[in-house]
Amino acid sequence: MKNKLISMQEAVAQYTWDGMTFAHGGALPVGSDCIAFFREMVRQGVKDVNLISNCNTQGSNLLAAAGGVARMEVGFSGLEVYGFANGLKRAVESGKTILEDYSNGGIPNRLFAGAMGWPFVPTFVSWGSDQQWCSADEPDAYPNTKKIPEIKCPFTGVTMGAMKALRPDVACIHVTMADIYGNCIMLGTEWSRFELSRAAKKVVIQADYIVDTDCMRQFPNLVRIPDLVVDAVVYWPMGVWPACSTGVYDSDEEHMFYMNKMLKTEEGTGEYIEKYVKSYNTPEEYLEVIGKEKVNQLCNSVTNFLMDPYRKWIKSDAEIKELMGGK
Repeated sequence: MKNKLISMQEAVAQYTWDGMTFAHGGALPVGSDCIAFFREMVRQGVKDVNLISNCNTQGSNLLAAAGGVARMEVGFSGLEVYGFANGLKRAVESGKTILEDYSNGGIPNRLFAGAMGWPFVPTFVSWGSDQQWCSADEPDAYPNTKKIPEIKCPFTGVTMGAMKALRPDVACIHVTMADIYGNCIMLGTEWSRFELSRAAKKVVIQADYIVDTDCMRQFPNLVRIPDLVVDAVVYWPMGVWPACSTGVYDSDEEHMFYMNKMLKTEEGTGEYIEKYVKSYNTPEEYLEVIGKEKVNQLCNSVTNFLMDPYRKWIKSDAEIKELMGGK
């Protein structure tokens, strides 16, 4: 098997491009999403992205604020207790980003269809509502008959909707643990990361920990994403910050509010990017930007015990550097 460990910079340079259809794993604003990967996309100036989001997070909020999102298909666009997603809101209101609205039922169903190789999936989700009849791609067409067209079941004759399958060009999926080949274990709520890993044409994994493959052999039933569907693995501790990774660190409530406040304006976004995107090159420098005291505080989580069965297989930073050829 091939060692798929590469740096974050290499992963974004190799697996992203302007105008691509990109999907990200995890859901809910505080869910385990690939926010560090989004930061690197912003740093490298990736633009005109067609973004597939089961749920908007601070990663997609940041990319939209930086002007990188041309179009977004989303199940939920808010940030819950942190307010409207100001970066995304500004991008949509300015006309920079088209927001095509679905639901947290619709996006996973469409990813499942993509994973299965189907052209579409029959559905009652969003059917008969403005999510069916209104399309941001064709705002003047109402009721719209193309977004979720009606079909009849060939067996019962029942009328229902049809949603187009999702087959993103690239997906980045955050996981708790991965080995160097791309076998992955996720702690906490999975959301649609399983389906996304099969639907996307290319899959990049962002992992809190790199573990020995013996860990995967010990818990084969937990390996929801196998090496067969993974193209690259990136080791990036605290990669979900300021959101949380179950069993590893809690969400940074203070920074969640601060980040969304900064993304409200173009000037604030520029300041945020200078301080929290362009100010580091390595995982070690990234942790310094967050701050040792803050990292220790967030990692002192009540869910830490969930990692106990796996700790003996965790690779050290020195071992990971050696596996990457000293990079």
